[in-house]
Amino acid sequence: MISKTMQDALNDQINKELYSSYLYLSMAAYFEDRNLPGFAHWMRVQEAEEREHAMKLYDFLLERGGKVALQTIAAPKTEWASTLEVAQEVAAHEANVTASIYVLYETALKEKDYPAQVMLQWFITEQVEEEKNAAEIVANLKLIEERGTAVLMLDHRLSKRGGE
Repeated sequence: MISKTMQDALNDQINKELYSSYLYLSMAAYFEDRNLPGFAHWMRVQEAEEREHAMKLYDFLLERGGKVALQTIAAPKTEWASTLEVAQEVAAHEANVTASIYVLYETALKEKDYPAQVMLQWFITEQVEEEKNAAEIVANLKLIEERGTAVLMLDHRLSKRGGE
C-alpha cells in the first residue's frame, strides 16, 4: 500500500504533467496560427509525451492501491512574442518539471517507497533528454536569429520528428 504522502505527491505530479500537456497543446495552436506546421508538430509530439507521462504516474498510483485525485488544470498562456520565446519557455518549463521530479524522488526516499524510486528513475532519465532537446532548439533559434528561410528550414526538420 502506498503512503498518503506519496499518493498526494504523485497526484500533484499527475497535475503538473497534464498542465505540461495543455501548455504544449497551446503552443502547438500558436504555431498553427503562424503557419509553422513543423513547430506545431514538435509541440504536438511534446504534448502527447506529457500526457503519456501523466498516465504512467496515474497507472502506477492505481497499481499501488492509491487513489487518483485529479485536480484542476490551470489555463496555459496562449500568446508569445516569437518562436524563440516559445522555445525558451519550453526549456524553462522542462527544467521546472525536472526539479519537480527530483522533489518527488526525494519524497519517495523519505517514505522508503522503493517501487516509486525505481519508477521515478525512468522519469529522471527522460528529463535529461527533454532538457537537451529543448536547449538544442533554443540554441538553433539563437544561431539563426529568426531569419526567414532558416526558420522555415528548422521548421521542416522539426516536422520530421516521430512520435505520433
